[in-house]
Amino acid sequence: MKIYTKNGDKGETGLSDGMRVAKDDLRVEAYGTVDELNATIGEARSLEMEDSLGEILLRIQGDLFALGSELASSDSDKAPARLDPHAVLALESWIDLAQAELPPLRNFILPGGSPAACVLHRARTQCRRAERRVVSLSREAKTDGTSLVYLNRLSDLLFVAARLSNEISGTKEDPWTP
Repeated sequence: MKIYTKNGDKGETGLSDGMRVAKDDLRVEAYGTVDELNATIGEARSLEMEDSLGEILLRIQGDLFALGSELASSDSDKAPARLDPHAVLALESWIDLAQAELPPLRNFILPGGSPAACVLHRARTQCRRAERRVVSLSREAKTDGTSLVYLNRLSDLLFVAARLSNEISGTKEDPWTP
């Protein structure tokens, strides 16, 4: 199978159900941003980090593929894959476990630290952008409400994961001083 089809040479792409849309369609923007986030999480997994965090990130990558599948269909009920609503509960559980290992957050911190923490902070900002894209899409088309909740929780998890990466590596967090 060839990787190129030439079907997108005029600025259109096909959704999973065959519908053709412009490459800057809100739906394409939403699932494209989720795909960028997924790639950044893959980059984070390539860096030195605690095995359990790497396993969590791998599971999140699978969740993001399911979310992308939903977003890439004009009817999310008929998408080839769907995000499991219990995935939100898993994120909340992981956040609680990670926070139990961290010192309390007393002020804002600047993004940075260990290489893994830096990439996780970048992933957090991409997650927030994906969330904004899904909000925009939800104004124009039907979307599954789980996607917004999942992305909101995921950005929280990525923040906590960045902090945990710094804690495990012994890297000091830099507080923001107004």
